[in-house]
Amino acid sequence: MTKQRTKTLKPPTTAMVLAAGYGTRMRPLTDTLPKPLVRVLDRALIDRVLDRLEDAMVEKAVVNVHYLGEQIEKHLKSRTSPKIDISREEELLDTGGGIIHALSKLGKNPFYAVNSDALWLNGYKDALLRLAQHWDDTQMDGLLLLHSTVEAYGYDGMGDFVIDPLGGLQRRPEGEVSPYLFTGVQMLHPRLFKNAPSGPFSMNRLYDEAIEVGRLYGVIHDGEWFHVGTVESLKEAEDYIQARYAGTRHRS
Repeated sequence: MTKQRTKTLKPPTTAMVLAAGYGTRMRPLTDTLPKPLVRVLDRALIDRVLDRLEDAMVEKAVVNVHYLGEQIEKHLKSRTSPKIDISREEELLDTGGGIIHALSKLGKNPFYAVNSDALWLNGYKDALLRLAQHWDDTQMDGLLLLHSTVEAYGYDGMGDFVIDPLGGLQRRPEGEVSPYLFTGVQMLHPRLFKNAPSGPFSMNRLYDEAIEVGRLYGVIHDGEWFHVGTVESLKEAEDYIQARYAGTRHRS
């Protein structure tokens, strides 16, 4: 018998947007411009993320800033949906430390956490809402949106995870290419951070701890995903999106 999932009452209305990094691989663009403000066609990366969150009915987005953070704050000042709450970091806290620093702003329920340079096109359903639909509060502390390693645009890495038939995750075996990569889009419960360290640390530490107790799961994305890590991959993403939506008014 298949166990009935215990879902949240409604999709998260709060999100964390990780926007504090240096974006060193995109130099010289990021010498004077924070990576979240790099444009894909006519729209900054962070605006594309916030558009996706708005489409998923998120009401509040907590945005952490550090490198050239004043530019990001100025850029977002006029944004009204979702409502923006800035989390300033005096030192770069990495992904885990950045969320911990902002945790009091995120509430007690599961929330979305999205890298500000995450660039994806939805498939048959909204990717964020798919995460909410798959959430099982009795089983999960984290739920990651995954994408096929070999089908990702601009990506030449070895992937991140192996997923079992029920969605449970394990790390990529050493020296092997794994089927799926992490897209930088996820849904997390605050309890995941209960025993987290203070100061800078990567979310990978908490992922590994959740894997050990069987509480890290994944959902495979059914649309396109782009790794915007270099100037070359940025151009590849622009070319694809422009070609796909040529002559339409689609909010890509």
